Amino acid sequence: MAEVLDIYEANAQAWDMDRGRAGERLMERPYLDRLIAGLEATAPHVLDVGCGSGDPIARYLIERGCRVTGADGADAMVQICADKFPQMNWIVADMRTLDLGQRFDAIIAWDSFFHLEADAQRAMFPIFAQHIAPRGLLLYTSGPSHGEAIGEIYGRSLYHASLAAEEYRSLLSANGFTVLVHTENDPQCGGHTVWLAQAD
Repeated sequence: MAEVLDIYEANAQAWDMDRGRAGERLMERPYLDRLIAGLEATAPHVLDVGCGSGDPIARYLIERGCRVTGADGADAMVQICADKFPQMNWIVADMRTLDLGQRFDAIIAWDSFFHLEADAQRAMFPIFAQHIAPRGLLLYTSGPSHGEAIGEIYGRSLYHASLAAEEYRSLLSANGFTVLVHTENDPQCGGHTVWLAQAD
């Protein structure tokens, strides 16, 4: 995980420019809209785990009336978020040890949680449960099957891992979540595998 964070720390400005342009075509929109529609609070409080530079996901949520708390292990990313959206709450934190002492109407871990090794991913589900409000929503991406993969970004190798779908379902259930949506390799969303679950 340290190497992953180092990549994002060293390339935060480039990432912000590259990722920010994605807002023009926001492939994540159907899932974000489904999340927002399922939240009962007037100004729902969303925890964005691995928030990156805040674009396009946090921006989309903020523009639709959500209050966002973003957590990322890369200080440079968090600083970009704080500069863009100073009215929101941005925290430098390792998701594996997250302990914010509050609960959120929704938690998003989009393209972040899958940088963890398998055991660390398993350990995240109690952390999600610890931070989710009753009937809150959890939205995250994974791989389509159990395994590891090495991608490349900014000329460096980037680690990804996934559990099997059956294990994600088991972990969600064991931690008080019910699966609402599970889409594998969504062609309308850049081939993402997406999970949306609701807390009891």
